[in-house]
Amino acid sequence: MLLEGRKIKKIRQSLGLTQEEFAHRLGVTLCTVNRWENNKSVPSRLAIKQLERFAEMVN
Repeated sequence: MLLEGRKIKKIRQSLGLTQEEFAHRLGVTLCTVNRWENNKSVPSRLAIKQLERFAEMVN
C-alpha cells in the first residue's frame, strides 16, 4: 500500500493528534512524520503496517 502524504495527514487529523503525538504513537520522530506528510520521504514497511492499523480505527 502506497500512502501519500495527504492520506497520512488525514489519518493523523482524524485521530485528533498533532504531528508530535502521532510520531510518538508510531515510534518515529516528529521530523519523520513531517517528511511523510510533505512527500519528502516514504514510510518503511513496518510503519505502513502501523499506519494501516490507524487508518482502520478512523474508518
